[in-house]
Amino acid sequence: MNKRQKSAVETKRKLISAGLELIKEKGFCAINVEDITKKAGVAKGTFYVYFKRKEDIVMEISRTPFGEIADELEQMENAELFEKFRHYFRRFMEQVEFCGIQICREWIRNVIDPNNVPETMDSKKWFYDYEMLESILKNSKELKKDTPIELLTHIIISELYGMMISWCMSDGKFEPLDWTDRFCDVQLTAIFEPYLKERRINYADSKIE
Repeated sequence: MNKRQKSAVETKRKLISAGLELIKEKGFCAINVEDITKKAGVAKGTFYVYFKRKEDIVMEISRTPFGEIADELEQMENAELFEKFRHYFRRFMEQVEFCGIQICREWIRNVIDPNNVPETMDSKKWFYDYEMLESILKNSKELKKDTPIELLTHIIISELYGMMISWCMSDGKFEPLDWTDRFCDVQLTAIFEPYLKERRINYADSKIE
């Protein structure tokens, strides 16, 4: 990477960082492109070299940290299915809470109204999350051949986004990260149990403290 390329990467990083900070502080609707470029210390026109509109910042914020989670899962190739999902859910919720409730609300809004984001599939967070969950299930050697992968993926992602929506609706009072381990221990066990080649535990005996 030459000096010019490094400068471009750094400028884009500044814009994303400035956008994240402003959205967390003021909310998405309260800021504009000029606010972001001023915070980043660059000219307004520079924004449009990297993004078409401020909504693109929200999508970009979701790419890097969740891409890191995908890389981490690849390194867990030999881990058990439950271990992978526990890691995924915890890291997912850590990033959700780090980015803040304002960003989370934008992700949810974009899922509810997909026309609000660019047409490319990889820019839509829901599809990205769905494909990651689906890949974990497809690559698992612990599940029976007739496991309904598509159905289970939809059920799990509904639970995942349900936690995010509950956080947004409660104005931050519901703490999704606090419920992650409980969900994995009880709900995921109940979902997967009928499809495991070998029985894991009796989820009916699990208790929520």
